[in-house]
Amino acid sequence: MLHVQDAQARVLCLAGPTGAGKTALAIQLARALDGEIVNADSRQLYADFPIITAQPSAEEQHQCPHHLYGCLATEQVMDVHTWTRLALDKVQAIRSRGHTPLLVGGTGMYFHILLHGIADIPAIPSALHEELLFRVAREGSAALHEELSRRDPVLAGRLHPNDRQRIVRGLEVALGTEHPLSWWQEHAAQAPLCAGPLLVIDTPLKDLEPRLLRRIDQMLALGALDEGKRAWERCPNPSAPGWSGIGCREICAHVQGQADLAQTRELWMKNTRAYAKRQITWFRGRRETVWLRSEDKDGALRCWDAFCRA
Repeated sequence: MLHVQDAQARVLCLAGPTGAGKTALAIQLARALDGEIVNADSRQLYADFPIITAQPSAEEQHQCPHHLYGCLATEQVMDVHTWTRLALDKVQAIRSRGHTPLLVGGTGMYFHILLHGIADIPAIPSALHEELLFRVAREGSAALHEELSRRDPVLAGRLHPNDRQRIVRGLEVALGTEHPLSWWQEHAAQAPLCAGPLLVIDTPLKDLEPRLLRRIDQMLALGALDEGKRAWERCPNPSAPGWSGIGCREICAHVQGQADLAQTRELWMKNTRAYAKRQITWFRGRRETVWLRSEDKDGALRCWDAFCRA
């Protein structure tokens, strides 16, 4: 596994809320730095939802190498440890080719683990894990999210009430160890796995809102509903991990006849805005964050140059 002491562990991290313009800036940086892009967004891992999760288009991916996009089936689980291992393998391979790895996405915990290390959390009893899986199936994820809000309010504030996988994980750590998961993530990390600047696109929520609505309408025009219908034919299980993402779960409800198109669009926008707000809050709380505008390619390159010279 890579560690910060290894010069090959240098990576450029580009993050920000959904719809902020990460893809366009990442491609500009990759072309300027002879770089390759590695996905650091948990939703863009799923193969069935390229439109709904705003994965880089085929044309965009043709401009520079992209990795870990659309690599999971809807029913597959991707935990943070597995993603970290896959991402580090890509970083090593990219560096071995003499290229610059760019980690790009909106999943804050992915960046935190790369730059700060993985918490050494004690093993959770399998009986507790199974009990929580039974409870979430019986009571629903919203009920367990409410319990998580009492036991680990920091983590609960980052999770959507429908995010079954992460809610169960948070509760099992809170119940099975001496501390909540958010504590472990902040205070019990091992050595950093990579080194590099965390560049975050600074877009106020009020400016982001109209862009998010336009993007949702564009996704619908590009065929998001048909994409959801095809995904449902392959995986008609609304509890599958791939359906838990923003946009995916709203279209899943529409495909099942639980909401009309207008309701789907409205809820999709509402949940997207709430998700963007959580992302902005997360990155504002990171002391290593370097804020920049989406059009500031030169500023990003200066930050990378300063890091490499330090």
